[in-house]
Amino acid sequence: MAESAADLAFACELFSGMGRIEARRMFGGAGLFAAEVMFGLIDEGRIFLKTDAALKADLQRAGAVSWIYVERKGPKAGVPQQTSYWSLPDSAVDDPDEACDWARRALEVALALRAPKPKRRRLSKN
Repeated sequence: MAESAADLAFACELFSGMGRIEARRMFGGAGLFAAEVMFGLIDEGRIFLKTDAALKADLQRAGAVSWIYVERKGPKAGVPQQTSYWSLPDSAVDDPDEACDWARRALEVALALRAPKPKRRRLSKN
């Protein structure tokens, strides 16, 4: 289901304390971007944030749920797959300061995952 313009506008406004936020339609939902980095998504009107283990644990304690993806085609069609995106806690949906705190953490996670990995040194054969 494509996200409504109102859902996209709401998310951008909710996170406006972080600076310029863009919502881009993709795959039937929408991605949330700050400085060209996707830190969240919107699916079926709900906001989800990119997580690592620590952020996932904190969001779980705050009552968040995982975004479950179900492929429609291919060998995994119909099989639910847990993702690294977790919902924005309900308390943050009406509190822009809390929402931005969570989103800043999600952006840090997304930036860390995007950082180049150090190259492995090859051992010379001598």
